[in-house]
Amino acid sequence: MKRAILFLWQIALISAIYLVSVFIVKSLHIPVPAGVFGMVLLFALLSTGIIKLEYISIGAGFLNKHLGFFFIPIAVGLMNEGTLVREMGTQLFLMIFGSTIIGLLITAGLTHFLSKKEGKQHAPSNMD
Repeated sequence: MKRAILFLWQIALISAIYLVSVFIVKSLHIPVPAGVFGMVLLFALLSTGIIKLEYISIGAGFLNKHLGFFFIPIAVGLMNEGTLVREMGTQLFLMIFGSTIIGLLITAGLTHFLSKKEGKQHAPSNMD
């Protein structure tokens, strides 16, 4: 019972952060999706220690585990737009493929940069 309440509390906390991000994006007319802004907000809260990882770990783990479930409405929406996909499928595929490759390259470059930076911080010094 305690774990269920903890799970619901964590989902409510994540939802509250999302709702705050929706409010901020709409109020300030920020041209970023509220979900993306919410992730940045959550990252900032976690980085500054305002929210500890254990406050959201069970709820976030559940959401991450069932992430594919949240894409079902998108798949259904694509089925409704079948004519658009047939007419512009090649262009859509090229845009999705290109943006995926760009995203992967940026992520790989950033990961490589950060791991090199982290390695330099933990490398033993030869000054002895």
